[in-house]
Amino acid sequence: MFINKRRFTLKMDKELLKEVLLSQAKKPEEKVVERAVLSRIKEHSKTPFIIIISGVRRCGKSTVLQEIRNNDCYYVNFDDERLIQFTVADFQVMHELLMELFGERNVFIFDEIQNIKGWERFVRRLYDQKKKIYISGSNASMLSRELGTHLTGRNISLPMFPFSFSEYLEFRELPKKTTNITSAEKSMLKKAYNEYLIEGGFPEYLQTKKEDYLRNLYENVIYRDVITRYKLSSEKPIKETAYYIASNIGKEISFNSIKKLTGLTSATTIKEYMEYLENSYLAFLVPKYNSSLKKQIYSAKKVYFIDQCLARLLGFRESEDRGRMMENAVFLNLKRKNEEIYFHREKNECDFIIRKGGKITSAIQVTVSLKETNREREISGLLEAMKKYKLSKGIIITEDQTEEIKIDNKKISVVPVWKWLLEE
Repeated sequence: MFINKRRFTLKMDKELLKEVLLSQAKKPEEKVVERAVLSRIKEHSKTPFIIIISGVRRCGKSTVLQEIRNNDCYYVNFDDERLIQFTVADFQVMHELLMELFGERNVFIFDEIQNIKGWERFVRRLYDQKKKIYISGSNASMLSRELGTHLTGRNISLPMFPFSFSEYLEFRELPKKTTNITSAEKSMLKKAYNEYLIEGGFPEYLQTKKEDYLRNLYENVIYRDVITRYKLSSEKPIKETAYYIASNIGKEISFNSIKKLTGLTSATTIKEYMEYLENSYLAFLVPKYNSSLKKQIYSAKKVYFIDQCLARLLGFRESEDRGRMMENAVFLNLKRKNEEIYFHREKNECDFIIRKGGKITSAIQVTVSLKETNREREISGLLEAMKKYKLSKGIIITEDQTEEIKIDNKKISVVPVWKWLLEE
């Protein structure tokens, strides 16, 4: 006797979906910091491109999407737990409900749409209907892979990070002027920078200052954007990998040394774990520059973290480690500007070199201060990179020194970090 097994698919309850759409239609009224990415979004508002805002969870993507909402927009946040049963089959019902509730509109704003498998097909259909679409997501690989399959050449991707120092000052309602400032204003900026280095830039944490918030944020990223998404069988190795990175900011890493720490048998698996953490915007790898792409891929890597406060909370360090935290803040500022970042190391080392249009255009060294014990080393590392890549100017970023150094027709500008972080 054969039993015919019928497959049943749980469908989203239509009345619940309606309730969610109505509740999300109310735009929250709150004072917000105008994020730098907003101007770039507005630049593309009249183009046909799909606008993708990607970044780590809770860095402010949803708030930015709320900022661009108006009466011609539909808004749906798929990070709502009431949409747990929503599937690609429900998009058409959702569209019909939106029109029924709010009339026909031409702009769609989808928050964390990556939670719905197959979302890109529905978005492609809207695009073909000449609708304007804004999307947020917290997994770089997922967005690029799925957009690449169905929406190649039809989207603009804009990465987003926790508050920059400039945005932090705006959040604190402090002035950002760096020229013609009084000694009192300078002292205020230095104090604010010191607090920024400790507090980091996650907006909600800055409101509450509760460490549990950051711990929960980290757990959310690890479980939802890494373990669940990549179907990892154990949480211990990926957490130990994240712990290692948080403890070793600005240092060169070895996949083999992390392999020993985690107990995994393959350095290749560690490499994949690092990619998962990068895709979730939790950690970043910076390669040693080499004109050979193959050698660059297999070269040493330095690691950085999404936020100084989160790194301090998660990692292990015996001291305050201001130099490494300062280097991390500089890295994040370069990343916000979408720079192509490497480090240089031959006889000496230079912390950051920037590549544009196929050539190295700038070299940056970072140190807490230039003093007798490290001056020669820091200048030598920068000079070596400047000569190697034929640069006439270089920068040394310190906590609070200003100086002009000329050596062998090369000009080195020593600038305070709080001032450099506020430069456009």
